[in-house]
Amino acid sequence: MADLIVRPLAEADVRDAALWYESKREGLGAEFTLELDAPYERIAENPRQFPEISEGARRALLRRFPYAVYFVFGDGALVIVAVVHQHRRPDASRERF
Repeated sequence: MADLIVRPLAEADVRDAALWYESKREGLGAEFTLELDAPYERIAENPRQFPEISEGARRALLRRFPYAVYFVFGDGALVIVAVVHQHRRPDASRERF
C-alpha cells in the first residue's frame, strides 16, 4: 500500500464541504468525512484503477456525495490535491495538478 499525502488545499476542501453539510443537518458533515475513508483506502491500495483525467492526474468518485478526489503520483507517494464537488467549478482541481 502506498503512502497517501493530503495537501493542505485538499484538507480545506474537505473541511469546507463538511461544514456546509453539517449546516444542512447535524451529523451529515461527519458522514461526509467518513465517506472519504473508502476512496482514500482504495487509492492507496490500487491507484491505477481510477481513470486518468489528465496527464498524471486521476479521479476517484465518492459513492454517496457528489464529490471527486483528485490525486497524482509524486515523490514516491500518492498526493491528494483536491476534493471538489462535481457540479461546482469542475476545472478548479486542474489548477492544482
